[in-house]
Amino acid sequence: MHETLQERARATRRSLLDAAAHLFAQQGYAGTSVNDISARSGRTSGSVYFHYASKEGIALAVVRAGFATWPGLVARYGDRSMPPLDRLVALSYEVARALAEDPLTRAGARLWAERDTIGVPLPDPFPLWTTAVTRLLAQARSGGELAAHVRPAPAARTLVRAFFGFCTLTEALEGPGALPGRLSDWWQLTLPSLQDPPRPGRSSAWPGPADGGPHPLERTVPGPARPVSRPSPGAARATVSLPVGSPVPRRASESSRRS
Repeated sequence: MHETLQERARATRRSLLDAAAHLFAQQGYAGTSVNDISARSGRTSGSVYFHYASKEGIALAVVRAGFATWPGLVARYGDRSMPPLDRLVALSYEVARALAEDPLTRAGARLWAERDTIGVPLPDPFPLWTTAVTRLLAQARSGGELAAHVRPAPAARTLVRAFFGFCTLTEALEGPGALPGRLSDWWQLTLPSLQDPPRPGRSSAWPGPADGGPHPLERTVPGPARPVSRPSPGAARATVSLPVGSPVPRRASESSRRS
């Protein structure tokens, strides 16, 4: 009996969190009431207050639940058999998809943006993301993929802030569904400033094997990505794998040569 009551309580809390997440994501904190959450969840207002002392408590629980999934997301991109910048790009698409499609993630992001209107401190997600990006950039530097002028920690702070600002503004102007598609535009501008320039005697944007072996990017990144094949001799080489339908970013120098 005791276990059944615990399971029932967990189910109730989950239904309340799901209802609150949908409403906070759509209407914001100020536009959502406890009665709204009660009605959407099918639970009484008394049940809401039994599990959460206030609307602020529900908002805090939603943010914590959303952010709790992010370390696992970061961990999926720890495979060192893939180039670090490939993993960084792939991770950004995963985050963009979550911000576009997952109610908990969307609600957490909106509540954090509206944190000044909420009466309790909310956890800050950006140290986690900054640490993850710093690690990937440091690995890229160790592998000779990062431009000499790029310092991993400062660059990571800038990338994380620019990325989330880009996502916020894209959603405001075009809706959340535009995020994954627009992200290729962002990477087209950003990647050339991160990458190591061509080495002497190489036309490739990436250092590759001199013996004509497989290009290090002839693989797919996690998610709906396509492999990038080795170009013909003398052709500029593509940089990283992007989701299907996204243009592969090339160096600015190549674009200027073609124009």
